[in-house]
Amino acid sequence: MTLKDTLTAEIEARRDDLIALCQDLIRIPTLNPPGENYREICDYLDRRLLKSGFHTELVRAEGAKGDSAKYPRWNIVARREGTRPGECVHFNSHIDVVEVGRGWTTDPFGGEVKDGKIYGRGTCDMKGGLAASIVAAEAFIAICPDFAGAIEISGTADEESGGFGGVAYLAEKGYFDPARVQHVIIPEPLNKDRICLGHRGVWWAEIETYGEIAHGSMPFLGDCAVRHMGAVMQEMEDTLFPALAQKRTDMPVVPEGARQSTLNINSIHGGEAEQDADYTGLPSPCVPDSCRMVIDRRFLIEEDIDEVQEEIHAILRAVKERRATFSYDVRELQRVLPTMTEKSAPVVQTVARAITDVLGTDPQYVVSPGTYDQKHIDRIGRLKNCIAYGPGILDLAHKPDEYVGIDDMVDSARVMGNSLIDLLT
Repeated sequence: MTLKDTLTAEIEARRDDLIALCQDLIRIPTLNPPGENYREICDYLDRRLLKSGFHTELVRAEGAKGDSAKYPRWNIVARREGTRPGECVHFNSHIDVVEVGRGWTTDPFGGEVKDGKIYGRGTCDMKGGLAASIVAAEAFIAICPDFAGAIEISGTADEESGGFGGVAYLAEKGYFDPARVQHVIIPEPLNKDRICLGHRGVWWAEIETYGEIAHGSMPFLGDCAVRHMGAVMQEMEDTLFPALAQKRTDMPVVPEGARQSTLNINSIHGGEAEQDADYTGLPSPCVPDSCRMVIDRRFLIEEDIDEVQEEIHAILRAVKERRATFSYDVRELQRVLPTMTEKSAPVVQTVARAITDVLGTDPQYVVSPGTYDQKHIDRIGRLKNCIAYGPGILDLAHKPDEYVGIDDMVDSARVMGNSLIDLLT
């Protein structure tokens, strides 16, 4: 048997353990927002990885966006040194999951196994990938105890809300310095035969329109901020959305609809604040003097961030010309530039060979429609040799009845393990 055949047998022997590990992770409901049970899942991973011979470090992102006494942003970084000098391969997975939402037919935090799949919030995105990377590393160490270099596994906070309390914080502290880490694999669910090279850019902003409060029975004495926002939305429908549909990229973004520029209206609120659920009265009759809209603009590597912002300001100027009392503010909430690792990068070439060895097919190279933590490893850590690769179907992320295929986890663990063989032996 070759070394890779031995690894295959070792990972297959750990199939039940891989299933149980994924189930255990799912049963810790790390909902974000607000950021629940981060310490609990880090403690669980700490116990697991200490038994496997890793040196572990729990890192709280004190002072980071989202961190608080009630909801501290905990991360774990585990490192297993080889017996001789070499490069470091780092597997980074986020530990947070999004809200459950409606429409589930299984327990979102039950980890039910049915028809070769594990169901639950975060199975696909991305606790299945975290479990696969741990089992891959443990199996590799078992058959190659004298490997060179080092293996790192991290579980990080807040990827679903920007990653500022997780990978961004760690990158600022030097954990992804190219002198310390040379290869990064992020087991996001992009399908087991795909290598994700990067992601589109994102610009989040809040637009607020202003008016004048007055009695709702005499709206002519006030100035309705919601109607002003309606005019903004109409201008977007008439001019901006058609223009964005014409912008196309050469990046291999999936799915096909994301190869164009997109804009999502993430939220909108005008008038008095929402009351608590147990409030039984009626709202007061007032003309709203404020309306806020959060926009989520995804842009292409061919676009300039200044042009992206100017498109919104042009919309607002056009509305201003038609509405004498129109006034507004624009506040930037987040900006992330597009990133894409070259196909010639060592980690890309290594994982590509492993996919071919394990699955008998050439990999598909893709770019994610949304951002993930590669942005921080690239921009803050200055580490370009980074990809996303992991089990799970991208379209299932954030959906009801989310699941990950058990065979997909096993195959992805084999790909990760084969990559370790190529890079560290």
